[in-house]
Amino acid sequence: MQVRAIAEAVVERVRAGGSPHAEIMVPLVGAVEELRLAREEVERVLARVGEETGVPVRCPVGTMIELPRAALTAGRIAEEAEFFSFGTNDLTQTAWGFSRDDVEAAFFSAYLDKGVFTASPFETIDRDGVGRLVRIAVDEGRAARPDLTVGVCGEHGGDPEAVHFFHAAGLDYVSCSPFRVPVARLEAGRATLAGTDVSDSR
Repeated sequence: MQVRAIAEAVVERVRAGGSPHAEIMVPLVGAVEELRLAREEVERVLARVGEETGVPVRCPVGTMIELPRAALTAGRIAEEAEFFSFGTNDLTQTAWGFSRDDVEAAFFSAYLDKGVFTASPFETIDRDGVGRLVRIAVDEGRAARPDLTVGVCGEHGGDPEAVHFFHAAGLDYVSCSPFRVPVARLEAGRATLAGTDVSDSR
């Protein structure tokens, strides 16, 4: 139903003289077979709408990388995905085994006090764990599909240190909450101009 609605919206814009660029992103993929099945169904729906309307509909199909298994098998997933978008909130949650709500619970304050964490991993990227998964997925995904577009969505996309990390990891874009866009744009520009020196990210 959602794919059909997207396809019909594309047709409507084309008929109005527009040049729409709609993408279809499949969430929570853990295995390439899941994405292959979803992609086949998407392509059937797009083809059906194209036949019904006489307007060819082409929408790139990609996936969210939100599970450690998806990151670790990104090379295979990239065979079916035209783009990746890291859902770092969910990737952090599934890598650490606790939720954002848990961070507000009593145990996390104790972990901060005892030095297990220096900051919430939902606020700034955990480079050693989640960050490593991101790097693995980017490297393996691009090895399988060199033109793979890779980005990130979520609050990490507006964190200055995380923006510099994502630039160093080779991501093409970050997205974040509207109120964090000015900071994200500034830091993305600084990362591009200054290379990957995180010490100058504040």
